Amino acid sequence: MKRRSFLRGMASVSLVASPLIEIVSAQAPPQRGQAGPAGAAATPPYPLPPAKPRQKIKQSVMNSVWRGLNNSFEDKCKILQQIGFKGVDLPTAQQVPIMKQYGLTPTMMTGTGTTMQNGFMRKELHDAQETACRAGIDVCAEAGCANLIGFAGEKRGMSPQEAADNTVAVFNRIKPYAEQKNVNICLEITNSKVVADARVDMAFNHVAWGIDVCKRVNSPRFKIVYDMYHVQIMDGDLTRTMLENLDYICHMHVAGVPQRGEIDDTQEVNWRFVANAIATSGYTGFVAHEWYPSAGRDVVKTLEQCFKILDV
Repeated sequence: MKRRSFLRGMASVSLVASPLIEIVSAQAPPQRGQAGPAGAAATPPYPLPPAKPRQKIKQSVMNSVWRGLNNSFEDKCKILQQIGFKGVDLPTAQQVPIMKQYGLTPTMMTGTGTTMQNGFMRKELHDAQETACRAGIDVCAEAGCANLIGFAGEKRGMSPQEAADNTVAVFNRIKPYAEQKNVNICLEITNSKVVADARVDMAFNHVAWGIDVCKRVNSPRFKIVYDMYHVQIMDGDLTRTMLENLDYICHMHVAGVPQRGEIDDTQEVNWRFVANAIATSGYTGFVAHEWYPSAGRDVVKTLEQCFKILDV
């Protein structure tokens, strides 16, 4: 076939085929996540749970935010009150009356008999941990604190399944007293990736492990601390994971990733987006700042700036 005849034939095919192409294009449904016909709402490809009425996030602080500031505990309470904070994590029993003078709530306390190394997964320590938890629950109830924090501990060769079984076993022993006193026993997630955090052998290093433990204990008084610094490092997907597991979260921590710095645009997470998700989730607990101030930055001004990011 000569070249001129071939091109004339191709032109004829194109003219014949073009109406069919237009019909198929017009009738083809929009791809997932694309807008449909004019006026139709686009369907998100991976929709989140529906938003609930917006409410202010109750913000608290961990001691880490004060690095470089040596004011007295009472001075720090005054600063927090002026900024708008509502709580303090891990105060001592002696500090509770001071902070309450400034309208601050003790949001979480220690006293489970666990450490990051020797946690609830160690069966040989369960008797001592049960005794400690009962005493810690009493301290929380007296102070008006909802949460008693503990750790699963290091595996040291133990399988994740055995670690979970042992944790469930001791929680079942503590469960009646925690329910009687209305105090949450909460497990804090950690990461096993950042060597500088010194937690590379932790049993509870993925959200799913802790949620599984809580589901098996089946009590409203056994939940997790959703520490978003650790979750972002190990699992990512911060907001979806949070929204899907709110029933098992009693407290939250925030800190910048990857450097554990301020929750601003010097770090990788869009904390304003996260804050909006929390504010419209129905979550009623506290969100605690657990970042470290960067060198050279004013501690109080930085606290004010980070407070505003979550004050949506």
